[in-house]
Amino acid sequence: MARTRLTAAERSEQLVDAAIKAFAGTGYAGTSTDDIARLAGVSQPYVIRLFGSKQRLFLAGVEHACGRIEQAFSDAGPAELADLAPAFDRLLTERDFLAMLLHGFAASADPVIGACVRERFGRIYTLVKELSGAEVVEVRGFLATGMLLTVLASMQVVGPDAVAREPWMTEIIGSFDRLDIE
Repeated sequence: MARTRLTAAERSEQLVDAAIKAFAGTGYAGTSTDDIARLAGVSQPYVIRLFGSKQRLFLAGVEHACGRIEQAFSDAGPAELADLAPAFDRLLTERDFLAMLLHGFAASADPVIGACVRERFGRIYTLVKELSGAEVVEVRGFLATGMLLTVLASMQVVGPDAVAREPWMTEIIGSFDRLDIE
């Protein structure tokens, strides 16, 4: 049976997926291009040939994660903030995606990564504000809630792989008027 060769775009997408999985597990500093190559089933020089550096591959992972959030909100269309929330909640079940997002924030001391993360967060803020027509304070609260949910899902407090609940977890989760991912 002949193997089908992947196009450069497909291979690039495969590498970004592998990079997200690798960075999600060990962060920017703890992940090597060898780790990513192994996960993708390609050589390390091939990773460098396609992306140029580990940093560019990390940025591609950040771009992908933020793009998923923007797409989820855009697909929900113009709506009240409460109606945009379920679009993000659906993403909270994807642990690698969440960890990539958090590692992007954590690596923001790097000037290039920080610039990318700030620009993408600004785009998400602007998109939510435009789609909802909400005031700054309301959008800030919406994004703050999203960040808290991201952290809770990353800690396995909510989501499909949630751990047994402790009292503090139950209190926080109970404080949300919406949560479809318990």
